[in-house]
Amino acid sequence: MNEEYIEIELEEEPIELCKLLKVLNLVEGGGQAKNLITEGYVGVNHEICTIKRKKLYSGDVLEFDGEFFQLSLSADAIPAEKPAVQTHTEPKPAVSQPTVQPAKSKRKRTKKPKVDDKTGRRPISFG
Repeated sequence: MNEEYIEIELEEEPIELCKLLKVLNLVEGGGQAKNLITEGYVGVNHEICTIKRKKLYSGDVLEFDGEFFQLSLSADAIPAEKPAVQTHTEPKPAVSQPTVQPAKSKRKRTKKPKVDDKTGRRPISFG
């Protein structure tokens, strides 16, 4: 894979992925950016990324529309700490304990006559 990178200097980090697409004028608006990210048209660090507000730092590579963008930090900017990479671990099976739900008290309704004796109409209930 021989890619040419377009270098992008960040004045502050992190920057959200959808905002970066807007700043670079790669999309017309935030809604379009979010749709393209959700549909899998954007890559971060050579992997498809579907996280709209993914935080990008200097050193990350953005791929969009066949172009590669290398993010770097400007000389006068203060670098932010990049969070540790989270590894996907298998969730521990939950210990099934019977859950006791409080008994719901049923409200007893009095039966209303179906037809009013005087008018011959049915009563209207709003409750």
